[in-house]
Amino acid sequence: MTADTKKSAEIPDCEYHPNSPSLITPHRSTPTHSLYLSNLDDQKFLRFSIKYLYLYEKGVCVESLKLSLSRILTEYYPLAGRLRASASSTTHESSDYQKLEVDCNGEGALFAEAYLDLSVVEFLEFCGKPNKSWRKLLYKVDALCFLDVPPLVVQVTNLRCGGMILCTAINHCLCDGIGTSQFLNAWAHITSNPNSDPPIQPFHDRHVLKPRTPSKVTFSHPVFTNFTPKMGENGHFALNKYLQSQPLVATSITFSPSQILKLKSKITPSQKCTTFEALASHTWQAWVKSLNLSHLLNVKLLFSVNIRKRVKPELPQGYYGNGFVLGCAETTVKDLVTNNLCHGVKLVQQAKLCLNDDCIRSMIDMLEDKKVRTDLSVTLVISQWSKLSLEDLDFGSGKPSHMGPIASDIYCLFLPVAKDPESVRVLVSLPPKTAEKFEFYMTQFLECDQNIELNGYHDNGDRLTY
Repeated sequence: MTADTKKSAEIPDCEYHPNSPSLITPHRSTPTHSLYLSNLDDQKFLRFSIKYLYLYEKGVCVESLKLSLSRILTEYYPLAGRLRASASSTTHESSDYQKLEVDCNGEGALFAEAYLDLSVVEFLEFCGKPNKSWRKLLYKVDALCFLDVPPLVVQVTNLRCGGMILCTAINHCLCDGIGTSQFLNAWAHITSNPNSDPPIQPFHDRHVLKPRTPSKVTFSHPVFTNFTPKMGENGHFALNKYLQSQPLVATSITFSPSQILKLKSKITPSQKCTTFEALASHTWQAWVKSLNLSHLLNVKLLFSVNIRKRVKPELPQGYYGNGFVLGCAETTVKDLVTNNLCHGVKLVQQAKLCLNDDCIRSMIDMLEDKKVRTDLSVTLVISQWSKLSLEDLDFGSGKPSHMGPIASDIYCLFLPVAKDPESVRVLVSLPPKTAEKFEFYMTQFLECDQNIELNGYHDNGDRLTY
């Protein structure tokens, strides 16, 4: 495995096209109605846009991209609409507690064109990790609030060498990772095959995940809390708020197929596991070690679990809304860092196993209470972008040389590696000194005997030191 130590460089400002941005509307008339969003769609936790960055060695004609986007928006017409508070929300409610819906009005997606005085090689060489200057590659919408931003924003930036950077912002309330991949690959398919239809027809109706009447919250759901803990309140430590209050740096570590096998060999044959389970357990353990937390603290790992085939009946093919819930593994710091990887893997597997139809329906019912929040107090959140075919996006000029987010966050991403489908890149942002420790535990842990390393931990009062 390798830690990406390339120095991140500030990129130049983009030169925007004179008529940029413009609105791309569906090329045919589309249904005009209000689209119901499920309780999984309009969680406070998901009220942001998923921002993707694609780097191509060869650009694609902008006019053909606009034309194909107009065509695909006829099929995915809610992405050409606008979010709003539903009629069922009362005017005195805080915007955080209002139920959202989509006004399918065909207003259009925002499309910006720009030029950047860089080559593909220079971008890859000097921008090994996301940095704040990458935000220049996506047009910033002048909006007063989240609801005023179009659900789909696109920027195509042509490069000096003839290459292209494509950035998209897709509102998470409308799509999950599988849904965004479905949409983007449909757009790419139409661009490179103008006379064809989308490979998968989108399924729009979200009522298949509507809460029951009356609600039946029959499970405990450790993913959620109905209050926001403050630093030190009731024994809680709001770690994520603490991390976000200081400068952060991105840390990026790539695992090759052979290194993933070596990681899994630490767990098997005593315990079978998937690549995700092994890597999630390893990342969680390294993250907790690097933060030097009190060994008495409970720590959580939240990770996305696709529920399309877990609910009864199964979600229809083409469902592009939020068809996932968060699995929750929980343990103490001491148990996580002093046990081997099998401990974390077992917790992840148990968290996945309990997510059957009854548990998922109970979770959906619980989310009728808009005061319920995802518990992020002392929590690592992992979102898996690998295995979604996001790296296969081909508009006719070849697959991307790089695919990833526009920015790095304290939430951890498992990313695909362009042209290397079996590798996984782990990306997360941490304070500089913590990031160094995290990279050490991620990259050096497998180089030494596990028992020796774990025996190197000492219990000093309420903290474990190495």
